[in-house]
Amino acid sequence: MGLSVNTNIAAMNAYRNLSTTNSAMSKSLERLSSGFRINRAADDAAGLAISEGLRSQIGGLTQAVRNTQDGTSVVQTAEGALSESTSILQRMRDLSVQASNSGSLNTTATSSIQKEIGQLKQELDRIANTTTFNGTKLLDGNFAKAFQVGANAGQTISVNIGSANKGMDSTGLGVSGVDVTAVGAYTVGAAGAGKVSATTAAAAAAAAVMTMTASGTDQFSGASSGIQPYKNLSGTITFGGKSFDLGSVDYSTVTPSGTPATDATNSLAALNAAAKSALGLTTDPFAAATATTLTFKVQDAVAGYTAASGYALTSNGVATSNAQEVANATATFTAASGASSAITAIDNAITAVSSARADLGAKQNRFEHTINNLNTTIENTTASESRIRDTDMASEMTNFTRTQVLTQAGTAMLAQANQSTQSILKLLG
Repeated sequence: MGLSVNTNIAAMNAYRNLSTTNSAMSKSLERLSSGFRINRAADDAAGLAISEGLRSQIGGLTQAVRNTQDGTSVVQTAEGALSESTSILQRMRDLSVQASNSGSLNTTATSSIQKEIGQLKQELDRIANTTTFNGTKLLDGNFAKAFQVGANAGQTISVNIGSANKGMDSTGLGVSGVDVTAVGAYTVGAAGAGKVSATTAAAAAAAAVMTMTASGTDQFSGASSGIQPYKNLSGTITFGGKSFDLGSVDYSTVTPSGTPATDATNSLAALNAAAKSALGLTTDPFAAATATTLTFKVQDAVAGYTAASGYALTSNGVATSNAQEVANATATFTAASGASSAITAIDNAITAVSSARADLGAKQNRFEHTINNLNTTIENTTASESRIRDTDMASEMTNFTRTQVLTQAGTAMLAQANQSTQSILKLLG
């Protein structure tokens, strides 16, 4: 090759190689400082697309673990409440067995047993109505939810607590009618002591009440009345999301005056006091309409309760008429089961609660296995994403060292190439 002053090919070649080496060294510095092999799509377009998909899976799986842990918390909350319900039912069964021992118990003792059973039934109802998770009721028979336990759509586990529209309260468990003082089952409209018939009238101004009529020779008020007719009332009235056990009223505080009318008035006051406490009312719901008729009428505004058609609530929530829609209330008069029947009913309730708890326990175990599987999947998916996206520091340090040496060598050779044209001056001299 001839000697040329205008074009230094050797210097151009050295410069090109030096530029390539500098670019490689810059990329090595970027990878070493960031820890990522792929810092932009140009570094590895296919690898970037694959790793972003893996990152989506990792994020979804991580959230799925938290979702599953929430599911475990929901199940544990419900099972914990049902554990206490089981304890209550076991106590009710013990009391029923005790009440069955009629050879050593008098009427007063049996009545005392029924008082405790009545309170236990109310606590069953309270637990069922107040057990919630993040504002959602768990034991009202309507909890049927799905938990997202995977990164993709459709990867869910469903949890149903109890049967549809059959809560874990005394009514749903079939123990609302337990009455160890009774001798036989109530038959609506049948004759005999303590038996009543119940009707829920249409929501009209003159008839929006629930009427209980004494059967046989019983009376609720009048010359021949006394405390006994009210003590014989048994069953459950449900209204505004709450329940009232007619057999749970404590009449022991009512001192007999010797005057039947006064005794009936005082015992009616005890009945109303218990009803207002159980149902959250401020006005007396029960009234003795006639000597043989007891009415149930709510005049308060209650959550989940609607005024009768044509009788709207005022701005302060008080009905403009007494004719509120008592059609929203339900009465169950199956309380007179007797001690022996009570044991059977409670056994069935214990079986139902135990079955629900077993199902919840199985769901909890399933959630725990799901969490373990998700964590394993996250670990393996993260390892795959790391192999694509992260820098192999040892390999990259080797590349950096090589490019650093080449850069130094290239710089030196470029200097030598620039000096090579100096020899032409000797020819000119």
